[in-house]
Amino acid sequence: MDSTARRAAVLGHPISHSRSPRLHRAAYAHLGFDCSYEAIDLRVEEAAGFAASLRGQAGWTGLSVTMPLKAVMVAQMDEVEPLVKALGVLNTVTFSLTGSRTVLTGHNTDVAGIAGALRYAGIGARPRAVVLGAGGTACAAIAALAQLDASETVVCARRFPEPAPGQAGVLDAGRATGVAVRPRPWEEAAEACAAADVVICTLPPHGADGLAEDIAEVRDGAILLDAAYDPWPSRIASVWSGFGGTVVPGIEMLLYQAVEQVKLFTGEAFFDEPGVTNAMCDAVGIPRR
Repeated sequence: MDSTARRAAVLGHPISHSRSPRLHRAAYAHLGFDCSYEAIDLRVEEAAGFAASLRGQAGWTGLSVTMPLKAVMVAQMDEVEPLVKALGVLNTVTFSLTGSRTVLTGHNTDVAGIAGALRYAGIGARPRAVVLGAGGTACAAIAALAQLDASETVVCARRFPEPAPGQAGVLDAGRATGVAVRPRPWEEAAEACAAADVVICTLPPHGADGLAEDIAEVRDGAILLDAAYDPWPSRIASVWSGFGGTVVPGIEMLLYQAVEQVKLFTGEAFFDEPGVTNAMCDAVGIPRR
């Protein structure tokens, strides 16, 4: 690969399980866009040095950013989109040139990913919503619920940490997006889930296993979106479907946010969104749209 070849990657730790390479490579093949896409294992303490190193490298068109880097990478950006500023987390980085200076810009497509996955699942109007967890993905979930005009947004977490300077907590995310967030202790999560029209689980794999055993019922047609997708099905997804609820796997969220990333990374080369979406579905073995 020469110095002018286009490059993109997903960053995170651990990262070997990521489906992003499959999604992006399928999209670029469909578009005829010549760009490599790799997975890079990167720890929090390495983020600043890695971001600095990118400024001296040619060819980068974009980065996908996953846990645990979504908040820490914000400080490494030259510019951020308004949604990133409001939420304090990003999942996407684009590159541009101002003269000879490389500019890194942070975006958040997780919000579009969550909203798209829930719309595809048939979410109703003015849903009563519960978010499980209080981290960066929970902040994105709150913003998505604002777009979906949720009538109530409850956040259940084991703890509600004080956000670091320049970052946002779930209450801040609610204020920034016009959502009245109701924090509730983890001990009330099962009760809250039973009364919800939609539950968004933002916990890491197995993080909701204990809660799953406490859920005694779910509402007719209630939707669970579990952002974790490996291993699948999660325990809470199995319990939810056992009660007749609708389960949306995290790969659906990953699909819709990746479509938005591909638009950003390819720019004027992007066309045929339905075709790109279906190529990505084929790549990860989920139904075409």
